[in-house]
Amino acid sequence: MASPLFLFLCFSSLFFTPSYSQRQSFLSVNYYQKTCPRFEQILQDTTTNKQISSPTTAAATLRLFFHDCFIGGCDASVLISSTPFNKAERDADINLSLPGDGFDVVVRAKTALELACPGVVSCADILAVAARNLVLMIGGPYYSVKLGRKDSLTSTASSIDGNLPKPTMPMNQIFQIFESRGFSVQEMVALSGAHTIGFSHCKEFSSILYNYSITSESAPSYNPRFSQALRDACANYHQNPTLSVFNDVMSPNKFDNMYFQNLPKGLGLLSSDHALNSDPRTKGYVDLYANNQTAFFEAFGAAMEKLSVYGVKSEGKGETRRRCDAFNN
Repeated sequence: MASPLFLFLCFSSLFFTPSYSQRQSFLSVNYYQKTCPRFEQILQDTTTNKQISSPTTAAATLRLFFHDCFIGGCDASVLISSTPFNKAERDADINLSLPGDGFDVVVRAKTALELACPGVVSCADILAVAARNLVLMIGGPYYSVKLGRKDSLTSTASSIDGNLPKPTMPMNQIFQIFESRGFSVQEMVALSGAHTIGFSHCKEFSSILYNYSITSESAPSYNPRFSQALRDACANYHQNPTLSVFNDVMSPNKFDNMYFQNLPKGLGLLSSDHALNSDPRTKGYVDLYANNQTAFFEAFGAAMEKLSVYGVKSEGKGETRRRCDAFNN
């Protein structure tokens, strides 16, 4: 995954969301039981087939889900395509590296669902369930996803600036942003465990990999052999900005707690990864999840349930799009 899984500022009414209890009131795990009874099966078939054909789909979809929810809530705003009159979220600089497999699995599911029950299932619900299904498929925990969210009526690239993470962001800023959204330090660390899958582009950690100081090429938190291997792998990143490295070099295609086991060994990739292991406010959680995968899975599942209802839109404040990349009007 190309960036840490956190952060979004809440400075204006644009990012206002109702209380946790209010978010629950119109959602239900059985929301489509009568209106689209094959919803779960269609999503399961679509996500399974896509992951088998493209093993990077799980990481791509999980990252897409985070980038959607962090800006204005889980409302499929990141799926909207730009027009000559509006530059949408997906075309903000930080979102240009979102892998296409995440978008594709949502489009495939939407197409199948429109044939089965046209105009019923929102793109936001598809993305939330697809992310859960794919995490489970590659070894991660099951968690409940309540349904009934509507799709956003707006999507602007200008809403992204400063509201999505960058690897060099100071920990204090990370804490402040999570707290402003109602997420604890422990939940932030648990969600960061999503870096157990996916990849990051070399340019995202080059500042601590090359010319770090007068006495050290790389940050001292890196394992020396690992940092040399990274410098070799990323040697041409200026000429080829698509060069990337797995976030978890030990088990990159399996959702497990290896990400946390890697951090004390100096095998973290991003500045924020190293900071999680060195900051006393997060170090205890890193150690807990490194030593106890069950504890990590329970915390991750609970945090994902909470995130999945963040900023959801109800009837009247959103719509059910006919296609996921365009508003209905």
